Amino acid sequence: MAKKTPNQAPESVRIIAGKWRSRLLKFSATEGLRPTGSRIRETLFNWLAPSIEGARCLDLFAGSGALCFEALSRGAKHCVALENNRSAIAQLNSNKGLLNAGGLTIVATDTLKFLEKNTEKSQFDVVFLDPPFDKKLHSNVVQLLIEGMWLAKNALIYCELPLTEPQPMPPNWQLLKDKAAGNVRFCLFAYVEQSGLIK
Repeated sequence: MAKKTPNQAPESVRIIAGKWRSRLLKFSATEGLRPTGSRIRETLFNWLAPSIEGARCLDLFAGSGALCFEALSRGAKHCVALENNRSAIAQLNSNKGLLNAGGLTIVATDTLKFLEKNTEKSQFDVVFLDPPFDKKLHSNVVQLLIEGMWLAKNALIYCELPLTEPQPMPPNWQLLKDKAAGNVRFCLFAYVEQSGLIK
């Protein structure tokens, strides 16, 4: 996404469904920020519909907050949003206040450093992995998720990546959904315990 000059109006995305349906989320256009489009988000949350109620979510590259606010709108219990851009963090906090989103925890951090140590033994039911495409972070993040034991039993992991890039496929992840829209590939995986596949 191209950089915007300071006097340009902020961008916005609309929450699709749930208690905040049709509410607009404003965000500042910054380098590498690429909010998940509404059609892809609608497909994703249709996939997640049986599992999102009461889920503990982790948004690894929160950006505009479109994924974590959509999850909370649809009944997720809690979402941890990781972001290291100051402008994006400020807007996330503004949108959190606007929606009174008590279930959202915003962490100002570098995602890779955050994932290196799971000191509180936190585990999540749904993980959103949608980094800036030019950083090529998917493989490193996947490895850290596994090594840090961040994934709860039967966790679902959403990945968004360039169409030309091979999807991650750790031995204990099961591919559930795989689609493309334009030059974007989006996939849903399930974390499978070593003992066998999900029933």
